[in-house]
This record gives sequence, structure tokens and C-alpha cells, in this order.
Amino acid sequence: MTQKRIGFFTRLLDKAPAAERYRLATEQIRHAEALGFESAWVAQHHFHEQEGGLPSPLVFLAHAGAHTSKIRLGTGIITLPMENALRVAEDAAVTDLLTGGRLELGLGSGGTPGSFAPFGLTFEQRSAAFAANLATLTRAWQGGALAGTDNHLYPAAQGLNDRIWIATFSPEGAARAGKAGHGLMLSRTQPRPAGQPSLPLDALQNPVIDAYLEALPAGIAPRILASRTAFVADDRHYARKVALPGLTAQAESYRKAGHQLRGDTLDDFIGQFDAHIGDPPDVLSSLLADSSLSRVTDISFQVHSVEPEHQDVLRSLELISRYIAPVLRQSAATLQPERIA
Repeated sequence: MTQKRIGFFTRLLDKAPAAERYRLATEQIRHAEALGFESAWVAQHHFHEQEGGLPSPLVFLAHAGAHTSKIRLGTGIITLPMENALRVAEDAAVTDLLTGGRLELGLGSGGTPGSFAPFGLTFEQRSAAFAANLATLTRAWQGGALAGTDNHLYPAAQGLNDRIWIATFSPEGAARAGKAGHGLMLSRTQPRPAGQPSLPLDALQNPVIDAYLEALPAGIAPRILASRTAFVADDRHYARKVALPGLTAQAESYRKAGHQLRGDTLDDFIGQFDAHIGDPPDVLSSLLADSSLSRVTDISFQVHSVEPEHQDVLRSLELISRYIAPVLRQSAATLQPERIA
């Protein structure tokens, strides 16, 4: 039986200046490595520091790599339409060398709509830009000639094309990722269809997994990473107290964006944003009820949109490592395109 790999994910949202955010995130990743987490992932966000504190994830991961030795280091995600694809190819190749071949490349087309204009794009152009940049990226990593010239990528990328992960909400996007042999990245939460605010997250994500597996070529091993919000504390009441301000703020932002919420209590927010909050038994029970998690190869845990202090993040990692990760690692993935109701 293949064990699931367990990761730590951060959007670098600690209430601190940028330099301190980077220091704290590095400490959290080092702590995760010491606890046996197999991977650490960082998000990329431009301009809006309340959404994420890191515009240059490959720079940060090179730094994190110098402070760790074995944990795999991933981007979750690079917003590829906003990037120069050749520069991403070069920076990733260098980062991978500096980290001893530990880099994983999560890519996506999304992002905050208002962030696209400074890069000379509209939000509506993102899908076409993503496809074009992905083609350039993979061609460069394959060692192909660049833009019809005799130029080739230096340093050469050793296996990075086999470590691409594509983030998507849709079965169509998952099928494209599967057909190309890439990994699939599932979000910690996602908007519900109109009129169905109570629809469980696994009801949305199981069809995405189905489409990915159906499109995956024979002989290519599935790679499916699910991100999940999990904040674990020794005491469930303390965990809920810490969770309330952040989830309330997310609910306010969600409503301002025109989305429908199904209530105003903490439990409503926990359900709406697919958060797993409490002591270890609470969180483990909640995670095991998510049927899509039994079908993935990797799970990465983050605390967003809960906003705990740094020491609480470290303690949450310790509790996940001790009580939750061992159970999830042994829950075998059912990697077949069987539809789950």
C-alpha cells in the first residue's frame, strides 16, 4: 500500500512586516521537516498583502532550501499568466539545483482579478496566456530550441517536467492536466454553485478527480494533492476561539464579493469554508468524513483563513504530525475513476 504524503502549506500571512513573515515561514517549514512532513508549499500573491505575503516564491524556496535538507519544496501556486515563462524556467532550474532536486512546481491561471492589469493582461486573457506560457515552460525544460533560435535553457532542468502540478476547480481543467501527465492540485475550498451553498466540498472535487484519472495516460502514476485548512489545538474551545476572527473576516470578504453564505455562526463559517478546527479527535473525524481525501496521493495542511499566532501554528503542526498524519498516511488512495455520489 502506498502511503499518502503529508505537507505543510503557508500563504505567509503572519501579522508582521514582510521580512518577519519570511523568517517565521522559514521556521515553520524547518519545524515541519523535523516533524516528518514530506513537503512544504508556498503561495504566490502580487500586491495584496492581506491575501498572501509572497510575490516571488522561487526566491523564497531557494532560501528555505538552504535551511532544510530533505523536505520537498513546492509552489502552490505560481500564477503563470503573469510571468515570463522563460524566466520561470530558468529560476526553477536554478532553485532546483540549489535545493538538491527538491522543487515541485504548482501552476495555475487564477489570481486576484485586479492584479492582472499591471502585467499587461486582463483577467479574461488568463486562460490563453496560461496555455501559451505552459507550452514555453515545458519546451524549455525538455531542452528544446527556444523561440526558433539555437538557444537552450541553462542550467538544464533535470526532471522538472515530471514535477508539474496544475491547480483547477473544474473537471475540464483536470482532464487537461491528466492528459498531459501532470499532477492535479485541489483547493482547500471553492465556491459553491448558485443555490447550493451547503454542497459538500467532496461533491465538487470527486468529479474533478474522476476527470483527471480518466484522462491520465496508461503507465503514468497519478499525483493528486489536496490542500485543506486544519487548525489543531490541545483544547477544542481554544481552537474555536482562535478561529473565529479570521473566519469572520473571510465571511465578510466573501459576501462583499457577491457570494452566498449559509449562516452567521462559527460553525456555519467552518462548514462554508471547509475548515477543520478543534482538538486532534475533532479534526481527524472531520477529515475522515471528506471522501475525496481517500483518493488523493498528497495532502497539504494550512491554517488560512484561521489566523493563529506563530507558536500556535507550530503546535498545530506538532499535533497533526502526532495524531492525524499517521492515520491519513495509512488511508489508501482509491485511484480509480469510480464516481462517488
